[in-house]
Amino acid sequence: MSSELLFREDAYLRSATARVLAAAAGGIELDRTVCYPLGGGQAGDSGVLVRANGERVVIADTRKGAGPDRVLHIPGGGALPEPGETVSVEIDWPRRHRLMRLHTALHLMSCVVTAPVTGGNIVPEKARLDFDIELAALDARHIESETNRLIASGVATETVWISDAELDAQPELVRTMSVQPPRGAGRVRLLRIPGIDLQPCGGTHVANIGEIGAIRVLRIRSEGKHNKRVEIALAD
Repeated sequence: MSSELLFREDAYLRSATARVLAAAAGGIELDRTVCYPLGGGQAGDSGVLVRANGERVVIADTRKGAGPDRVLHIPGGGALPEPGETVSVEIDWPRRHRLMRLHTALHLMSCVVTAPVTGGNIVPEKARLDFDIELAALDARHIESETNRLIASGVATETVWISDAELDAQPELVRTMSVQPPRGAGRVRLLRIPGIDLQPCGGTHVANIGEIGAIRVLRIRSEGKHNKRVEIALAD
């Protein structure tokens, strides 16, 4: 019971009509969805399912199910829909858009801080990357100004796909040590920011990096010998 993951092709799609495949307190599965499930450090979407009779089922979170392209919409209120029922699935767009802006900003920051990435996390209020680098080599003012300089260039982003074999032949594309791109489906999704960045990523991103707006570095701290954390937020 896999879902058609509409956000992969259009991260700006805010709603879609879908058919309920299964519904339980632990999660509602749909045949297609605009909701991004928690993964790759990015928080899962929240939103609402609207039933044909107008009743609304709150989506408190979205998680991956037990299988490829299986998505669980975690209910947070309202009567569960019935299998086979047609519903409208709608994301909390302002929240998602902040996640998209922050996620794309982390791609840019990973080009400013040239060190292996050991972890990351994106929630609407802030985002962070952990680097295997000496703490003394991280300067908040430099990271903030250089990341904002890249954002101001207003480059359009692109989604490209390569085969598993092509990725195996270019291991330097994978810069995140803690999260490896999914393999086995025959192809891997990449985010390309021409002239700036190219790396595997299954998350949602803005169409043009200028859409991020300015960011600010909140703090830099050590999280262990091989983990130095840089935390950012949107300036607005």
